[in-house]
Amino acid sequence: MTGAGARADCDVAIVGAGMVGATLACGLAEGGLRVALVEATPPPGDWPAGSVDTRVSALTAASRQIFLRLGAWSDMVELGVSPFGHMRVWDAGGRGSIHFDCADIGTAQLGHIVENRVMQRALLARARGLGGLALHCPAGLETLEPRAAAIRVGLSDGGVFDARLVVGADGAASRVRQLAGIGVRGWGYDQHALVATVATERPHEETAWQRFLPTGPLAFLPLRDGRCSIVWSTDPARARELVGLSDAEFMERLAESFEYRLGRVTGVSGRATFPLRLQHAAGYTAPRVALIGDAAHVIHPLAGQGVNLGLLDAAALAERVLDAAAAGMDIGAPRVLRGYERWRKGDNLGMMLAMDGFKRLFGSAASPLRLARNLGLDFADAAAPLKHAIIRRAMGLRGDLPRLARQGYI
Repeated sequence: MTGAGARADCDVAIVGAGMVGATLACGLAEGGLRVALVEATPPPGDWPAGSVDTRVSALTAASRQIFLRLGAWSDMVELGVSPFGHMRVWDAGGRGSIHFDCADIGTAQLGHIVENRVMQRALLARARGLGGLALHCPAGLETLEPRAAAIRVGLSDGGVFDARLVVGADGAASRVRQLAGIGVRGWGYDQHALVATVATERPHEETAWQRFLPTGPLAFLPLRDGRCSIVWSTDPARARELVGLSDAEFMERLAESFEYRLGRVTGVSGRATFPLRLQHAAGYTAPRVALIGDAAHVIHPLAGQGVNLGLLDAAALAERVLDAAAAGMDIGAPRVLRGYERWRKGDNLGMMLAMDGFKRLFGSAASPLRLARNLGLDFADAAAPLKHAIIRRAMGLRGDLPRLARQGYI
């Protein structure tokens, strides 16, 4: 299934075994291709009972469907996922608010909060159970050398092999993107996201909560054990101040900033911060190279769409490559890769611009914009058809979805 030309050592080399890269590896290996999965950092081992990863993701119905189709969802459920059926959003600069309820569209939930380490472990376990997959870890990418019908991949551990196609799933500072000569455009937001796990006085009611503060959004995401994972986007100086507070001071500041919607904050884990930016690759492909996930696009986390876009990239690229292989085509051919880029780049750019617009709209203190966004929230909340359309789009129930992501696809 390698297409025309001399045999390479593997069909696809994927650099980056995080959630997005491991998803692509599962999809391609399940389809019968020979996959080399390269990862510089050893995957997470066992973790203490009751602990929660500081990095979690809000998965859409489309992402859950991808994991179901790949046979990884049951392991994620066993390790622990947190469904939520409601979302409440309101503006600190006024009284505008909106409430999304899964019952309004006849679904059991709006999505699931899942720890990043849970997704990675389940996907890698599934990948190891599939034939034709070789994991190179720990090993970093050193070189890419074009050949007539392949790319020669050189690793930091001395390993060398040829692949028909190399995929960069290696994050915002992608080495694959750099070696392929693909540029990026974007800007920093002059914001950091502070993440932590907290306990609250009142139950979270399986609701994802988000308050838009003048300095950035503050989200409380429900966890299965009753705690919440928080993502607090704010300016760098304030983020440093919040990290330096004692636990008691931080919990009081957090509850106050959240208007005590869940009562007082009664416990907090360690806190971590990371800078926020928008970044988009000038192209998603180069000769025998494709980019997926954060290697291709980085967006503001205010709606939790980043990982979901990356998973759709993985599903779309897997579909294009497997269809090409089944047709006897060269899976690294430009027309195969251009088809993937056309499919995903427009959708990703649209979501990136929408999130950037929301960030700027809700971050403005200008009175006309403050009035407009509050009226907009109230209007959308009262207009059921509009609100339902927003929910379905955000859940991945609308749009040009890959086969793996379509509801009910067999």
